[in-house]
Parts: sequence; C-alpha cells; structure tokens
Amino acid sequence: MTKHINDLNRQCREMKIKALQMARSTHFGAHIGGGFSAMEIMASLYHVANIPSMRNPSRDRIIVSKAHAVLAYYTALWKNGYLSEDELDAFETDGAILYGHPHKNPDKGIEFSGGSLGLGLSYAVGVAKACKIRGFLNTIYVLVGDGELNEGIVWEALMSISHFDLDNMVVVVDNNGYQLDGPTHEVMRLGNIESKLRAFGFDVDVVDGHSIEHLVKSLPQKTGKPRAIVANTVKAHGISFLENNKMSHQCVLSQKKFEQAVDDINREYHGQ
Repeated sequence: MTKHINDLNRQCREMKIKALQMARSTHFGAHIGGGFSAMEIMASLYHVANIPSMRNPSRDRIIVSKAHAVLAYYTALWKNGYLSEDELDAFETDGAILYGHPHKNPDKGIEFSGGSLGLGLSYAVGVAKACKIRGFLNTIYVLVGDGELNEGIVWEALMSISHFDLDNMVVVVDNNGYQLDGPTHEVMRLGNIESKLRAFGFDVDVVDGHSIEHLVKSLPQKTGKPRAIVANTVKAHGISFLENNKMSHQCVLSQKKFEQAVDDINREYHGQ
C-alpha cells in the first residue's frame, strides 16, 4: 500500500506541473482553482476504478459532473494512457480535442460532456440504473463540486439514487468552500453537507481530499447503500497566491506567476 501511495503522490505532482503548463499556454485562462482542489481525487479515482477497456460495457465509470475540473481530469487521463502529452499541450487551441469543459469522447476516456452543472450526476443515475438492470457489478463514480450543490437538479438526482437503491454509485463532493462568485457560505449556504446526504439515504464518509491514502481507502468500500464521500479540499491547493481565492476559478498565469506556482508545487512534494 505504501508503495502505491508514494507512486500516486509522484504521479499527482506530475499532473500538477503539466496542468500549470496547460494553464500557462492558454490566452483565455484556465480553471486552476477547481482543478487543483480535485487533483488527488482524480488520481485516486483512476487508481481504484476497474476500467479494463472503454469498450467494455461492464466497466466502472468515472463521470465528471464538475466539468471545470478539467486540469485534473485531463492530466489523470494522460497518466492512465488515454491522452497523449501532445494532446494536452494543444489544450484550448484551434482544432484541439480538449476544451475548457470536457466533450464526450470514449476513445479518449471521456464519459460525459460537461458544462451545465448538475447534469453529470443526473446522467450518472441513468447509467447506474442501466448497469444494475443488466446485472453488472460495476461502480459508477461521480465527481461534483460543493458550489454545484446549489443546483436543484443535484438534489433530484440524489433523491433518485436513494429511491432506486443505486448502491453501485459513489458520489464524491469536492468540498473546497468556493465557487465562481466567492465562498459557498456567502453565495448560498449549504449547511451540513454530510447530514443532508445521510438524510437522502447515503452512507457518507468525510475525508481529507488532499490525502491520497484516505481517498484510496474510502473510494472502493461497499456498504450496501449508495455512498457519498465529502472530500474536504482547498481551492487552488498548493499554489500560495491562489489558494482560497475566488479569482483562481478561472485565471491567466503570467510567466512570473507560472514559475512561482511551479516552485510552490515542487516545495509541496520535496523529498517525494
């Protein structure tokens, strides 16, 4: 286990450096805040999920409803052989296949076209129910953001998951405390997310969303109920001048800021 955790931490560092390079290359900016809060989550998901082939209908699914986490999503796909480095380097350029929100492309490991918040979770409900009807023993993992929980469609989906006894679903909440317009508690108070999810019939685990060790232990657990993992994270985690800053939601990096961010990440992983 320790070797796996160390390997995943090294992989996560490489994902973050590549994500900074991708963000630096765009003229319009990139979603750094929500991408960097989800890096460990995405690295861990691809470690625990069973995806022998995207052509295998009984595969586990990783559905990213929080579509602005693409820097974490694309770099995790890169590390798991779905995307090439050249494709990442062409991010957000004319003719490229990788946009600021993901476009469904099963050949590249992308299960769902995102952008309208809440729709990914609703889509995942249909996928999970279809898989249960077909007798598959797979797991449907869905990443949502805490700001995304403002959407009413999210709560309709959560209610449906419980009603249909979709114990093949794991909903991961990237609970970074911020959204586009500021802190979530100022934009729309969510109250106790854990209690709300329990009230909707979920088995709930609360973890440090930047601890790969905690994530890989929690993600694969089976309890006979739908599961939710509230992953407590930091917006733009690891980047000193952007952490817990709403401006990190989408921003442009100057060369100086890019170099500072790389230094921050390298210091975070010093000795690993």
